[in-house]
Amino acid sequence: MKVLIVDDSPDALALAKARLGKEGLELVCAEGGKAGLAAARRERPDLILLDVDMPDMSGFEVCQALKADIELCMIPIIFLSGSGGAEDKVKGLNIGAVDYVTKPFDAFELRARVNAALRTKHMQDLLIEYAKIDPLTGLANRRGLMERLAEEWARLQRHGGKLSFIMSDVDHFKRINDTHGHTFGDRALQAVAGAIAAQCRQSDLPARYGGEEFAIVVPGAQADAAAMLAERCRLAVEAVQLDAGSDTVAVTVSFGVADADNADSPETLIRHADEALYRAKNAGRNRVEISSEDANALTSGKATP
Repeated sequence: MKVLIVDDSPDALALAKARLGKEGLELVCAEGGKAGLAAARRERPDLILLDVDMPDMSGFEVCQALKADIELCMIPIIFLSGSGGAEDKVKGLNIGAVDYVTKPFDAFELRARVNAALRTKHMQDLLIEYAKIDPLTGLANRRGLMERLAEEWARLQRHGGKLSFIMSDVDHFKRINDTHGHTFGDRALQAVAGAIAAQCRQSDLPARYGGEEFAIVVPGAQADAAAMLAERCRLAVEAVQLDAGSDTVAVTVSFGVADADNADSPETLIRHADEALYRAKNAGRNRVEISSEDANALTSGKATP
C-alpha cells in the first residue's frame, strides 16, 4: 500500500521514512503543504502522514482541501505534530483526520498506528468494491455499471473517441424458472454471466443490470464493433448446456447495441440499446440488433467503422 509523508523538514521526512522502511510499504515524500496536496492528487495514496506546522500551507489547510475533494476525501490522514496539546488534536480529528501522532514519535507506535489505519482503509475499499458487485454472478451490479458508464461518458466529452453500450436479456427466463425452479434459474444466470465475461476485453465492463438482464460498457468501440462483441457473447451463451436432471437445457440471450455517436447523455445511450434489445426480442430472440439510429448512420456512411 502507498503512504504519502508530508513535512516541510527534510530531516523529519527521512526519519519517518526510515521508521516505516521495513513495513513493505510504498513510501512517497513531499516537502511542504502545497507539494503534499499536489502529490496526493497525483499519487492517490492509501494513507497520508501530514505534518501540522508547515509555513506555506498548514496541515490543517491541506486536510481541509483533501476532504473537500470528492476523489480524495476518503484517504485517511494521520497528523504529525510537535505539539501534544489537546486543542490541536481535537481540531485535527474534527476536520477529518483518523489519528494524531506527537513528535518525536516512537517507531513502534508510528508503525502500529500506520498499520491500523491501513487495515481500516483496506476494509473500507473492500466494502466499497463489494457494494458494486452482484453477489450471484460476480459481475458488476447496476451501481457499478452506472458509475463506470458515467466515467466513460465524462472521458468521451473531454477527449473524444468512441463508446458503445450493450443491453441483453435471457430469453424465456420465466419459463426456465417455472419449469426447473429458481435454483436452476440462478445457475443459468451464472452460466450466462461467465459466458459473456469470457468474451469481453479487459477494458470492457460486463454487468448484471437487474433480474435476467445484462449489460456491457464497451469503451473505444462504435456500434458495429460492439455488435461483433455481442454476437460472440450470443454464440458463447448458445453453446452452454446446463444439466437439469434427465434433461439438458440450452439458454439463449438477445442483445441490443447502441453507441454514443447518436446519444446526448448516458441515459439516451441506454435507451437506444434497450430499444434495439426490444426489437431483437420481437424479431425472434437469440439475435443481435443495432439501434436504428446507429444502423442508419453506419448504412449512410456517416459513422466510421
